[in-house]
Amino acid sequence: MPATPHAEHVGSLLRPPGLLRARQARERGELSAEELAEREDAAVLAAIELQRQAGIEVFTDGEMRRQTWLAGLLESLGGVSPTPLPSTEWWRGDGEPVPPEETSWDLVVATGKLTQKRNLTATEAGFLARHAPGPYKITMVSSSMGSLLWRPDLSAAAYPTPADLFRDLVALRTEEIRGLLAQGVRWIQLDSLAYDFVIDDGFRSRVLGPAAPEPEVLLDAAVAIDAQQVRAAKELDPEVTVALHLCRGNNRSAWSAKGGYDPVAERLFGEVPVDRFLLEYDTERAGGFEPLRFVPEGTTVVLGLVSSKVPALESQDELRRRIDEAAKYVPMENLAISPQCGFASTVRGNLLTVDEERRKLELVVETARMVWG
Repeated sequence: MPATPHAEHVGSLLRPPGLLRARQARERGELSAEELAEREDAAVLAAIELQRQAGIEVFTDGEMRRQTWLAGLLESLGGVSPTPLPSTEWWRGDGEPVPPEETSWDLVVATGKLTQKRNLTATEAGFLARHAPGPYKITMVSSSMGSLLWRPDLSAAAYPTPADLFRDLVALRTEEIRGLLAQGVRWIQLDSLAYDFVIDDGFRSRVLGPAAPEPEVLLDAAVAIDAQQVRAAKELDPEVTVALHLCRGNNRSAWSAKGGYDPVAERLFGEVPVDRFLLEYDTERAGGFEPLRFVPEGTTVVLGLVSSKVPALESQDELRRRIDEAAKYVPMENLAISPQCGFASTVRGNLLTVDEERRKLELVVETARMVWG
């Protein structure tokens, strides 16, 4: 595996229509769990082949077995109960308003002690180990997203404070990572939008409500939790690659937060000891590259310059210009390029076709080859 792969993708890929129909049939009781697993296996094999053809060096399973990127919280945890999204104003679109029915899904809230009821990533890792033609990574929701699990009216009996919940969540996630390492996993990507609560005041108020903690409190918690999680993984295996992707929301081509990285850059880049930061930079909503001056020497920054939300291909000349601009703050050898997020962070996916998705990945690979050789 190259020390610094310069072409990467974030994780999720569009689910084939047959898999979506099979999942619906399973929900209606018309398909067995074993039959659904067979459809999922076939979808993962197709996703692997798509990545191979596009030239991607580090494979994922496309998150074909998940309903959303938050599966680690929503599908794998016990001790939680479904709860509606705290706001119907979560999502934003660049064009027409986003219909609520297009982006609707529920969260969960802790109502008892957290447990690991389903080890979804172990299934993913085992299949990739058998079928990926090269290095592969496992994507996991960061423990810093645990803030979504705690509500004082429902959680306080089990967890008097959010800090109490975070301790259990980090411990569970560390055991999950221990198991992945035992399976041979050598690349783990943590996904989080917790920093958006600091970056975007509107997003914080929409999601966390009028009683939301101050941004400084939220930043302290997110940095401490992510740093603890990364150090735990590195203590288990110093050679494992650990990455952190900062999401801005990605659901049916809609987004949820905006703002530059300035409010979090010094703390995040300086204190969370990952090997790679995957940062969304597909539109002006992400601000400029100046915050990258805080990235430590030797840390890779994966620039999410290619949009997974729209089918139109970006100009390769413009992509190269922006990479050159970022290289003013991070050495060129420590930069890489990717789509800004997955293509299907939720099961219905963004508003592209599989062919358009493939061309986006090919653009990432071709640009990386032109820039880095």
